[in-house]
Amino acid sequence: MLDQRLVRDNPNLISEQLGRRGIKVDLGPLQSIANKQKNLEEKRSSLQADGNRVGKEVGQLIQNGAEPTSKAVSDLRQKGNKIKQEVALIEEEEKKVSSILRDELLTFPNLPLPECPDGKDERDNIEIKKWGDPRIEENLYQHWDIAEKLGLLDTERSVRIAQSRFVTLIDQGARLERALINFMLDLHSSNGYKEVLPPVLVNTKSLTGSGQLPKFAEESFKCAEDDLWLTPTAEVPVTSLHRDEIIPINKLPLKYVAYSPCFRREAGSYGRDTRGLIRLHQFNKVELYWFVTAENSQEAHKQITADAESVLQALELPYRVLELCTGDLGFAASRTFDLEVWLPGAKAYREISSCSICGDFQARRSSIRTKQGKSTQLVHTLNGSGLAVGRTMAALLENGQQPDGTVLLPSALIPYFGSNAIHPI
Repeated sequence: MLDQRLVRDNPNLISEQLGRRGIKVDLGPLQSIANKQKNLEEKRSSLQADGNRVGKEVGQLIQNGAEPTSKAVSDLRQKGNKIKQEVALIEEEEKKVSSILRDELLTFPNLPLPECPDGKDERDNIEIKKWGDPRIEENLYQHWDIAEKLGLLDTERSVRIAQSRFVTLIDQGARLERALINFMLDLHSSNGYKEVLPPVLVNTKSLTGSGQLPKFAEESFKCAEDDLWLTPTAEVPVTSLHRDEIIPINKLPLKYVAYSPCFRREAGSYGRDTRGLIRLHQFNKVELYWFVTAENSQEAHKQITADAESVLQALELPYRVLELCTGDLGFAASRTFDLEVWLPGAKAYREISSCSICGDFQARRSSIRTKQGKSTQLVHTLNGSGLAVGRTMAALLENGQQPDGTVLLPSALIPYFGSNAIHPI
């Protein structure tokens, strides 16, 4: 969430930075609301100070021998009661104005960092790195054909169980998914991440704190009878691990790795990636998440990206790193590096991880702070997939396919899968 002080004191900066995202907004009405909220706060504080002074005067009069029922004491108490009534009225109005201001601010995305390149959409993203040698051959199969021939998944029965865009992994497919999850968790844990296994159901406050609500309610699945939603990413519950807390500064950075099933409606993507493992309503993901001080967030962004890359390198999967332009940034992100893995069957790079700085955007929505000396400040948060498991499986199938139908697996995965290859049954 944006700082309301910016709305009051520097709305032009917000307009300018949102303009870099391609968003045009008139902040005049919102600035008026923010100023009204500030004026009410100042008026309430002043009256409360007056009320405290009156209360002290009453105490001093009685201490000096005045009767509690005397006119002087009675007049002061009457004055104090009038002040309390005025404060109560102002508090009620202040609460309404603050609620309107917060509701409006919750709809605004994060402001891009100066380092973020300007651009309109994904076509303006900048490639900053490539790793590995992409396999370029003719007549290679895409991953869903490979998976079907090897009996790794069943989509038809999954439609019977649920609906389209769900899959059931079978036999070696289920074993490969489990192997990948364990491999990723072990790799990140060995690099200093603390593993957590959070709830799959999350409440509205959690989704609001991480930035999914209210903007993207249509993308999530909601339970009809409860204030609970199926989590779209472990980023949501991990953000809320420390909601409404002050994290001791000597505990920072806090680095978490979390596996979770993820659920998304993919409401805006009908007709895209309808086959295979790329765009499902339910998928598994291993998430990396950092809580850091403001001065360390840029360096942390480099490190969390490198940690996500380490999975691809260990699995010997060629990939590239893109820096997203302002027009392609996610809602809560101020700067993002995307990792795209090479799929030789599709002859294309496809996103497998987004590593983002969110600055104090999520921390302000979730009230997550740290304290240095007497100064309390918001922490910065970062997140990145480490990795999306289904997409990793797709990349392994396409990159490891052999003419005889076998899929060779990288050496790092052999201890987890129990074999160096997936063989036709």
